[in-house]
Amino acid sequence: MESNGVNAHPLFGGAFSAVLPPNFRDVSDLREIPDNQEVFAHSHTDQSIIVELLEHQTHVTGRDAARYHFEDVAGRNEAAGPGGSQVLSVELLPTAEISLQESESVWLLHGTQQVSKFNEEAQNTVAVYLGLFRLPQYSTDALVTFNDPLAINPLSSSAVSESGQDAVPPPWSLEQFRLLLQTLRLLDPDVFG
Repeated sequence: MESNGVNAHPLFGGAFSAVLPPNFRDVSDLREIPDNQEVFAHSHTDQSIIVELLEHQTHVTGRDAARYHFEDVAGRNEAAGPGGSQVLSVELLPTAEISLQESESVWLLHGTQQVSKFNEEAQNTVAVYLGLFRLPQYSTDALVTFNDPLAINPLSSSAVSESGQDAVPPPWSLEQFRLLLQTLRLLDPDVFG
């Protein structure tokens, strides 16, 4: 599968595809992942990308729908403390830039969350970029979340020494995440049941 000359990765058994950033690991190779999710982790950083097919939230529209899903993610992440979760910006992405033409609208939210890993006390500050594809005709909201740690607490299990590591691949960028959002395609509508 090619998308703009770059290989697209199959998602949900080939029902979707998208161009993923380089140096990813499929987390389902390491642990069980719910059927409505695809989870990818950077091979050398704590960055992750989660693609989820969720129930369409009819009670929220526009940017409020993106905020709703961000708060839902914050709740699942148990984002707590001062500034536990904060929305910094929400923008409507132009449909001309989106491959998933079935979308009613596509929103990109940027926020931050204070989260702990593995129920630790130490909290890390994580930039959260959330792409929301509204698909009411399939009773679905497709959510793509990019977690990008900004500050790692020294007491967190994520705090590791970088010394002695050679040729570590660079972290993922917002541009690579935007490419994922732009290249997400629906290939088999039967995935919605």
